Amino acid sequence: MMMTSRRRLLGSAASTLAVAALPRAGRADDAPVELRVASRTIEVDGKAAKVYGLPQADGTPGLTAAVGDRFRVQLKNELTTDTLVHWHGLTPPSDQDGVPELSQPALAAGANYSYDFALPRAGTNWMHSHVGLQEQQLAAAPLIVRDPADASRDEQEVVVLLHDFTFRDPQEIYAGLSRGMGGMGMPGMDMAGMDHSKKGQGGMAGMAMDLHDVDFDAYLANDRTLADPEVVRVEPGGRVRLRIINGASATNFVLDLGALEGELIAADGHALAVGIRGRRFELAIAQRLDIRLSLPGGLGDYPILAIREGDRPQTGIILATPGADVARVPIQAQTAAGVVGLDLERRLQAAEPQVPRSADRTHALDLTGSMMTYVWGFNGRRFGEGAPLAVRQGERVHIVLRNLTEMSHPVHLHGHPFQVIALSDQALRGALRDTVQVPPGTSVTVAFDADNPGHWALHCHNLYHMTAGMMTSVRYEA
Repeated sequence: MMMTSRRRLLGSAASTLAVAALPRAGRADDAPVELRVASRTIEVDGKAAKVYGLPQADGTPGLTAAVGDRFRVQLKNELTTDTLVHWHGLTPPSDQDGVPELSQPALAAGANYSYDFALPRAGTNWMHSHVGLQEQQLAAAPLIVRDPADASRDEQEVVVLLHDFTFRDPQEIYAGLSRGMGGMGMPGMDMAGMDHSKKGQGGMAGMAMDLHDVDFDAYLANDRTLADPEVVRVEPGGRVRLRIINGASATNFVLDLGALEGELIAADGHALAVGIRGRRFELAIAQRLDIRLSLPGGLGDYPILAIREGDRPQTGIILATPGADVARVPIQAQTAAGVVGLDLERRLQAAEPQVPRSADRTHALDLTGSMMTYVWGFNGRRFGEGAPLAVRQGERVHIVLRNLTEMSHPVHLHGHPFQVIALSDQALRGALRDTVQVPPGTSVTVAFDADNPGHWALHCHNLYHMTAGMMTSVRYEA
């Protein structure tokens, strides 16, 4: 967690998720920041857990920079297996995007790779492994690019990285899922989390909507559960900017600000034209929300919670003024959260929308698959079975995502921001994003400008769905 302004002196009552700075661009003595992919041990509900991490040389996870800096990073693989890190939300050259085979070879154990590219846009981003199921093992960290114009704001910045956690080997979980519905009740299958009470919202009538693939052992905020949450000291009457990142592998959350009303000011790192005020906000896998808070005067503690969609497990951090008693928050919410859909998406408008323009090319992608077989894909094909989506530099490209399955799919495009321009039959000039939720039985149309040549991943960001085949790519034609 990183704090700015004079309130930095307030500190935190617990160990925090530090976000260390990149060197400024333009200096002759600039050297790359060393970022390691390494094993580490954390404590989850009193038990030691060996996980991965993305620390710098001094042990601090995460990176921060400013618009105009260069992203100069030397990535070192300290694992005993291959790895590679994707800079989620950034728009690097294709050969530095961190996806094995599409952009660059995987990084072998003990090897290094140097990255160097421009950072033209501010935003809340993150980084994570794009190899196997390493992301489930917490190989992820924040990546914040700040706007220097925000330096004059007297507000405290708090970064929260959410995750779902399991003590089990993710490969064993995936093996159980891969057996499909014939593996009901086997480890990894969360039948209790599935809603069998109504018709599905897409696909075959009469089938139930499946909310969750995996029953996790815990839900984390900055590597901690609510049994021992991070407590961030804040100033009475102060202003706070929350940067909340859903780094979970297979869990959508509903954010709950409790007694506080917040103003949503950015989605996936892109500013909104009009702030959205509220106490609850939907946050799909891989999405990010920036929320501005104005705290009451006097002593107080303020839980900032994330509740698993359609369920009661929750995690979060606690904002507390100096001297305030911090009440224990249960790991189960009093009532189940709603399902993460498109209600919030319909209300979002980009502060800097795309210049209006008709599409030069449209690609239609049906999201296909089921829990019965646990085979997922686009247009009935798994990754590698179909041709990439062709684009040409300079084109305005539309992608129509139609979900024919009984599960939601957060779809992420690498290397390009896109604008949400239609939700089913409703046209809109929506938010700029890089990840959009596509609920069952709905379609979402996004538009992007083909201005970053190369070969780019397009995939569901539910890690198990992507691993099971729901991935394709966008390739520029010569």
